[in-house]
Amino acid sequence: MALLEVLKFPDPRLRKVSQPVDKITDELVQFSNDMLETMYDFKGIGLAAPQVGRLDRLLVIDTRQKGDDDRYKLDDMTELEQKVEQPLIVFNPEITFKEGKTTYDEGCLSIPSYYETVERFELIELEGLNQKGEKIKFKTDGLLSICIQHEIDHLDGKLFIDRLSVIKSGRIKKQIKKHGYPERKTEQESESEQ
Repeated sequence: MALLEVLKFPDPRLRKVSQPVDKITDELVQFSNDMLETMYDFKGIGLAAPQVGRLDRLLVIDTRQKGDDDRYKLDDMTELEQKVEQPLIVFNPEITFKEGKTTYDEGCLSIPSYYETVERFELIELEGLNQKGEKIKFKTDGLLSICIQHEIDHLDGKLFIDRLSVIKSGRIKKQIKKHGYPERKTEQESESEQ
């Protein structure tokens, strides 16, 4: 597996719409595994293909929370979330049902260190294909629902800041233009500080 470069706003490639995957090849399976490894390395919970420079309709997600012993906890997950096997790798994801409203303080690997409250649908039904090309379909809510909606926005060339008021979005864009992003420390640098 290989770590991939995560594109950062205002990279214009983040604004392009992704194309459906016609056939899930060995190369695409490997690429999806590389995306998952990259997401974990960046301590993220979701990543869409456009964020690493490919316009394939593909996302990877793992919203399970790790405890102090590095084991996954189910305590904070809803009943529907617990029914979905994670990590989740979905080709050609499509939301076929949505209901209710919820808000969450979202961040993004392509807009590091910025967080804002975003409104999303509370309950969704998702259809897509797994790495074997098999159809998957499930309903979910909670953080998993929010994350899926966030990543599908990336596939459509949208960022979470596009869902904010013009004033909030403009403030973030201005701060990024003026100050850029904080430097990402490698794991070795982080460990040497401890």
